[in-house]
Amino acid sequence: MAQLKITLTKSLIGRKKDQIATVKALGLTKIRSSVTQEATPQILGMVNKVAHLVSVEETK
Repeated sequence: MAQLKITLTKSLIGRKKDQIATVKALGLTKIRSSVTQEATPQILGMVNKVAHLVSVEETK
């Protein structure tokens, strides 16, 4: 499986509760914080839901 580097790029202030919960579930806390996750269908769905708040890069 591919690895994804997910970085929070936008603020969570004023966002819907489900979007905030999704970002927290991905392991992101502050703006410009990054996590590395496996590219599973669950993670890809979460990233798709908050795509306007995060940036995603594929890593090895």
